[in-house]
Amino acid sequence: MTHGAPLLPSSAERAASAGDIAACQELLRKGSKSFFAASLLLPKRVRMPMLPVYAFCRVADDVVDQASEPGAVEALTARLAAAYEGKPHDSPVDRAFSDVARAYGLPREVMEGLIEGFAWDAEGRRYEALSDLHAYCARVAATVGVIMSVLMGVRDPRAIARACDLGVAMQLTNIARDVGEDARNGRVYLPLAWLDEAGIDVSKWLARPVFTTALGGVVERLLQHAAALYARADLGIAMLPRDCRASIRAARLIYSDIGRVVARTGFDSVTSRAYVPLRRKLWLLSRALVAPTPRPPLPFVTADAKVDPPPLPEVRFLVDACARAVISQ
Repeated sequence: MTHGAPLLPSSAERAASAGDIAACQELLRKGSKSFFAASLLLPKRVRMPMLPVYAFCRVADDVVDQASEPGAVEALTARLAAAYEGKPHDSPVDRAFSDVARAYGLPREVMEGLIEGFAWDAEGRRYEALSDLHAYCARVAATVGVIMSVLMGVRDPRAIARACDLGVAMQLTNIARDVGEDARNGRVYLPLAWLDEAGIDVSKWLARPVFTTALGGVVERLLQHAAALYARADLGIAMLPRDCRASIRAARLIYSDIGRVVARTGFDSVTSRAYVPLRRKLWLLSRALVAPTPRPPLPFVTADAKVDPPPLPEVRFLVDACARAVISQ
C-alpha cells in the first residue's frame, strides 16, 4: 500500500493550473459550505487535489439535475472522457480536474459510477431491496470514499472496501434522516420491500406523509444496518495515512451521531429533521483528534485482532477499478 500522494505532472502544469484550482475552491466555498469546512481538516497535500475533483462532481450533479432535455448524461460522460484524455473542456473546473485525475490515477469508472448515481436521482428511481439501495449508495457515496482514498495515496483493496463501507453507511444515514423531506418532494429511498413488509402502501403514504410506528421500524432497521457498516469502516481507518485519520474519524463520528438523534425521536424523521448541534460536533471532533484510530469493534475481533470482511457485492466494481488504475508518472 502506498501512502505517498503524487504531485501534479510537472511544476509548469501546477503553476498553470493554480488559477483554475482557486476557481474550484471559490465554487465550493460558495455552494458547498459543509464540504468546504470539512476539507479544512485534511492535510494540504490531500485537500488541494481534492478541490478540483469535488468541483467537477458538483458541476456534474448540477448538469444532470437541471437538464431539461435528454442526452445530458451522455454529454457529461463525453466531457468526462475528454478530461481523462487530457483534452478537457475550456473551463477552470475541467482543466484542473483533468490534471488531478490523470496525475493521481483516479479510476474513470469511479467518476462514471458517480454520474450514473446522479442520473438515478434525477429520474426518481426507487429501490426494491436493500441490495438495490446498496447499488445506489455505491454510486453516490462509496465513490466519494474511493476518491478520498486515492487522493490520500491509498489503494489497498482492503482499505478501499472499508472506505466504501463508510460511504454507504453515511448515505443510509442521510436517507434515514431525510424520510419526511424526501417524501414531501415525492421521493422515497427506503427499500420498498421493507415498507411492504411493514404494511405501508407507498403511494398512499406519499400522498400524505405522516409518521407511524411501522415507518419508525423501517427507519430503525436501516440505521441498524448503517451501524454495522460504520463498525466495518472503523477497521479501515488504521490503513490511512496518520495525518488523514482524524478527519475521517471525525466525519464518521458526526454522521453516525445523526442516527442517535433520529433514535431519540423514536425514529420519527418525518415530523422533524435530525441534526447534530455544533457543540456536540465539536465534542466528537475532539474525540477524533484524541483517538483517531478506533479499536476494532467487538463483533469483528478475532484471536489475532485482524479481520478482513469482503466488500459489499455492490461496491466490488469500485474496488476492482481502483486496483486496475495506474498512476501516470
